[in-house]
Amino acid sequence: MANELPMSVASPAWRFFVPLALATAVLAYFFWPAAIVTALLAVYVLWFFRDPRRKTPSIPGAMVSPADGKVVSVIEVPCARMPGGRAKRVAIFLNVFDVHIQRSSHGGTVIDVESRPGKFINALNEKCSEENEQTTIWLESDEEEQPQVFGIRQIAGAIARRIVCNAKPGDSLARGERYGLIQFGSRVELFLPPDATVKVKPGMRVKGGETCIGLLYEREALKGRFPSREVAVPKSEELIAAQTP
Repeated sequence: MANELPMSVASPAWRFFVPLALATAVLAYFFWPAAIVTALLAVYVLWFFRDPRRKTPSIPGAMVSPADGKVVSVIEVPCARMPGGRAKRVAIFLNVFDVHIQRSSHGGTVIDVESRPGKFINALNEKCSEENEQTTIWLESDEEEQPQVFGIRQIAGAIARRIVCNAKPGDSLARGERYGLIQFGSRVELFLPPDATVKVKPGMRVKGGETCIGLLYEREALKGRFPSREVAVPKSEELIAAQTP
């Protein structure tokens, strides 16, 4: 980390940048006004695939944001992976100007990777969580006293059509470690244990690998490391009922 550059570019960028750069060179020779357009697109590609260095908190039990973007919902949902069959789900919307690198929210071992084809509904629509193309990684935290299961879901949106997930079962990921990306606008969801403390609410902007989304253990909040008051988390059924005319 000490020798890491403040900003780098994710490797998938080059498959878009190189053709645009070549097109710019050719157009600059034959018709320079058109070259301006391809040059701007090439610069945008580098900006979109930017991979900034982040300062990840080291507080035990802290769950950092898996992505950059805006929190659009914090609800309780059915989840067979969690004790009691329910999880707290924090959904983050990534627009086309956000950093699109995904990071692990906590240190742990990948126990499963689920990929599912689907639709490409707008990522702001709650239906996209169940119906869109998606990849979910499930991890067991590296807490020695009480390991916890948590999940991170990458969801393709109306513009995003390619999910990259480099994690596989058995991999060990550190808190804040990069493991994938979604190309061109999308949504990422974090699934927390039902007794975890949520520290964000809809409308908040978060940074991947840096913003604390929640705490696995309430005792950490009570020690004053973060505010001890928990954000109220409605159940998914309550959210649906509130949105029904």
